[in-house]
Parts: sequence; structure tokens; C-alpha cells
Amino acid sequence: MPPLPDLFPGFSTHNIQTSGAQIYARVGGNGVPLVLLHGYPQTHVCWHKIAPQLAAHFTVIIPDLRGYGSTSAPEGDPPEHARYSKRAMACDVVELMATLGHKKFMVAGHDRGGRVAYRMALDHGDRITKLAVLDILPTSVVWRNADAPSMISAYHWPFLAQPAPLPETLIAADPAYYVSHTLASWTRSHDLSPFSDDALTHYRAALTQPERIHAICEDYRAGATIDRVMDEADERAGNKISCPTLALWGTHYVGKGDVDVLSIWRAWCVDVTGREIESGHFLLEENPSDTLAAMLEFFISGKINAAG
Repeated sequence: MPPLPDLFPGFSTHNIQTSGAQIYARVGGNGVPLVLLHGYPQTHVCWHKIAPQLAAHFTVIIPDLRGYGSTSAPEGDPPEHARYSKRAMACDVVELMATLGHKKFMVAGHDRGGRVAYRMALDHGDRITKLAVLDILPTSVVWRNADAPSMISAYHWPFLAQPAPLPETLIAADPAYYVSHTLASWTRSHDLSPFSDDALTHYRAALTQPERIHAICEDYRAGATIDRVMDEADERAGNKISCPTLALWGTHYVGKGDVDVLSIWRAWCVDVTGREIESGHFLLEENPSDTLAAMLEFFISGKINAAG
């Protein structure tokens, strides 16, 4: 495979071994450390439109999650799926940051990265100083509230969680089509126009290898099992995210319909603020200016104007 386009000029490149995976990360900027976590079916590249501006204020660390992009993809471990639990992925990030010399840090996560981020805030509350979750609701809430419309729009949750090798085999038949269809279907415009050609090259390349197709399926199998169980345990125990938290959501994805996003996150967080962004699911690439403004306001001051 030819080298992939570099969308982070001036950022250093790191490959750091944790107890569970070798993590690939880009690092740039100066100041308080801020970790940026990507979602599915993407890689660290999803942050490329706003990373330079964030790096003007913070030391920005942008890894590929376990199994994604250029990070290693360990074999799954059915039936537990602990290897791709958000707890395991959160440990990767904590160990990565320790190796880079950061004991405490801020974190923002979109989609699957948001799930890793809020699990990290629950499990490692002494390390996370601020948290931003982009276009997600807690995993246990999503499964509990699943109905016909939500499962049609989010069909990938039960599909990818099917036992191996069913989803792996079907995706491998045409991975480029699968990635393109998934990305386009979750944008407000229902096409690929929000994504640069270079970013699309990264996203399509990420699913050319069988072990990475398997990894994303394991990610969702964990979401349907061990991640949901961990969330429910925290709910029963009354555990809450203690650091200041920002929730941002797309008007045409998580915010579509009757969902009261902030009300849901208030049940999980001691201190949460947030607002909707005019966008589909991919806030970072569909509406980078408004997303950046909200993130800067929060990570610099700790609060945002909910009215926008």
C-alpha cells in the first residue's frame, strides 16, 4: 500500500507500546494536554480540520484507537470481548499519556472515541480534568432505548455485534463501498461532500485488512456485551463523571427527534453543559467552525453558552 496522505504537517509521529496494543499517535502544539479520540468508521484523521487551531492552545495528542488506523489490532477474545472493551481502550490512552509524560489531561471523543473518553472519566477520574463527548449517548442508554426507528438508522450496532465471521465476511466483500455508504448515510447531506479526498483515502484504507475489519466488529461486540454491563453497573452504583463535561450533538443525528441530550447526560455527570451543532453525525468535518468554537470555549473557560 502506498503511503497515506499526511494531514497533520508539523505534528510528530509516535508508536507507543501499551499493555494491550501498540498505539499510533500524532502530537502537536504546546500547552495543557488535550487528547482527541476518533470514532467509527474513521481514524485519527477525522480531527484534521480543527487540530491545527486546537494545537495553537494545547498540546494535542491524536491516537488511533485499538484496532483502527495504524494502531495494532489484537485478535478478539469471545465470549468476553474484554480486549475491545472501552475500559481496555481507555487504559491504552492512559498508558499512552503516561509514556508521553502526562498524568492529567483533557479529552474529547467523537462516536466510539466518545465512549472510550467517558469510560476513562469514570475509571480514571483522577486523571481527566475536562471531558467532551461528541454526538453520542451512553452505551447502556442506547441499548435500553432501542426501538425500530433507532435500529434502522443505527443498524450497524446489532449487525457488527453478530458472531464472527458473519459481519467480517460481508464487509470484506466490498469494504470501500461499505465505508463510503456508512459515511454518506450519516451526514446531513447524505453524501461524501463533507470529507476531503485525503481523509477518505485514510478511511477506506483502514478497512482493507481482515484483522481491522475483525477489530471494528469486536469493538461493537464489546458494546453489546461488556461495555453495556459496565455502564449498567455504574448506573446502579450511582457513579458519575466528576470533571466538567461538554456534550455536543448534531441536529440531524443524535439530536434528531425527541431526544433530550443534555437531560440524559445530566444523569451521568456532576457538571455538564452543551449544545447542538448544525450537522449530521460527523460534526468535525461537516461543521468544523462551530464545533471548534464550542470546544475552544469549553476547554479554555470550562463553560459554553448553551444558546450558541
